[in-house]
Amino acid sequence: MKVTIIGAGLAGCEASYYLAQHGIEVDLIEQKPNDYTDAHTSPDFAELVCSNSLRSDELTCAVGLLKAEMRSLGSLIIEAADSTKVPAGGALAVDRNGFSGYITSKIQSHPKINIMTKKVETLPDVPYLVIASGPLTNGALANEVARITDSDSLHFYDAIAPIIDADTIDMSVSYKAARYGKGGDDYINCPMTREEYDVFYNALIAAEGAEVKGFEGNVFEGCMPIEEMARRGHDTMLFGPLKPVGLPNPHAGGTIPYAVVQLRQDNATATLYNIVGFQTHLKFAEQKRVFSLIPGLCNAEIVRYGVMHRNTFINSPAHLDKWYKNNLPDALPSGGEVYFAGQITGVEGYVESSASGLAVGINIARQIMGKDKIDWTPQTAMGALGCYVSNASNNGRFQPMNINFGIMESLNERIKSKQEKNLKISQRALDIIENLNFD
Repeated sequence: MKVTIIGAGLAGCEASYYLAQHGIEVDLIEQKPNDYTDAHTSPDFAELVCSNSLRSDELTCAVGLLKAEMRSLGSLIIEAADSTKVPAGGALAVDRNGFSGYITSKIQSHPKINIMTKKVETLPDVPYLVIASGPLTNGALANEVARITDSDSLHFYDAIAPIIDADTIDMSVSYKAARYGKGGDDYINCPMTREEYDVFYNALIAAEGAEVKGFEGNVFEGCMPIEEMARRGHDTMLFGPLKPVGLPNPHAGGTIPYAVVQLRQDNATATLYNIVGFQTHLKFAEQKRVFSLIPGLCNAEIVRYGVMHRNTFINSPAHLDKWYKNNLPDALPSGGEVYFAGQITGVEGYVESSASGLAVGINIARQIMGKDKIDWTPQTAMGALGCYVSNASNNGRFQPMNINFGIMESLNERIKSKQEKNLKISQRALDIIENLNFD
C-alpha cells in the first residue's frame, strides 16, 4: 500500500518520514523548485517562511509540552530543530537553512520516499491522500480543496519580520542578554528611553504600508504586524515584543529601559538576526526609515525585508474528524481516504503544523497495518489540537489556533500556581503518551 502526500512543508515531511520509517511507500509531491509561492525562496523542503523560532521549550508552556510529546513519538521536525538549534534563551530556535537542509536530506535519501516535482491541479485518485499543501495553497489545487470540503476556504493575513546583518548592529548601544538571564546572553537587546520610544511610535503609526491585493484587515493575532499593534494604543507594544522587564541595561548601570527591541540569532554562524515580533507590511523604504530609529539599528542593513501574505485554511470543524480525516465520502472517485495536515487545517505555528502531520502519519500507518487509530484524547497536546480543529465553534467563525492549555482537558484538582498547574498537565500528558499502546 502506498500513501500520496501533497506538499513537502513541515507537516508533509513529518507524515512522509514517519510512514517511510514504518515501511510504507510514499509519493511526496512538491512543486518547488519548479514553482514558488510569493513567500518561499528556497528549494529545500520544510522552509521556514516567518520566524526561526519554534517557541518555548519549557513544560510550563503548552508548545513546550507539544514538542516533548513529539520527541517521544520520533518526530523528524523536532529532531532537525534539536540538531540545528541556535541560542534563544528558553525557546527552541534554529538555523533556518540548516534546519531545512537537514530535513531535505533525510527525505531525499529515504528509499521509501519517491519525490515527484510538479504542481497538482487534480487530486490523484489513490487509496490514501494527505493534503499538506500549506496556507499558500492556490490555483487549481485550491479549487480542488474547495470541492472536497464543499465550501469556500477561509483566510487571514500573515506577516514576516525583517532580518538584519549582525555586523551592522551598534553594540555600543545594544547589549546581549536573555530575559531574566534564561539561557545566557542569547539575544541582542536595543534599549529605548521614553523619548526614543515616543519618536519611534509616532513614526511607526504614520508609516506607509505596502499594498496587499485583496487585504481586508483580517490578520492573525499571533503574527500581528508591529504597525497594527502600535495603532491599538501607545503602550500596547510595551506589553508585547517591546516589553523591557527582565532585561537590565549594562550601559545604564543595570537599570530597566523604558522599552526593549530584541533581536534573535537567525543562523548558526550568528551573522544574521531577526527582529523579534516585528512582523510588518510596511513599504521597504519605510521599514528602513522607521526601524533605523531603534537605538543600535541606525545603520543596520536589512538583508530580508518584512512582507505580508494571505494564508488560506479550510473550515475544519465542518469537514475533518479528530484524526484530520475528511468526512466527504466521495472526495475521490474510487473512495480513497483524504486527510489534511498542517496550517491548511487551522492549526497555527510550526510545531502545531508538524504535530498534525505526525498524527496523520501515525494513524495512516496504523490503519494500513490493520491496527486501531490512536486516540490521543484532549489530555495531551497532540489530541487537543485534533479536537480543536474538528470541534471548535467560535460562535460559528472558525479561526486558527496555537496550542495552549486552554484547549486541553483541565485537571480534577484546583491548583493556585499557574506554573505548577501547567507542569502537572504536562506530566499527565507525557505519561499518557508514554503508555500508549503502539502494538
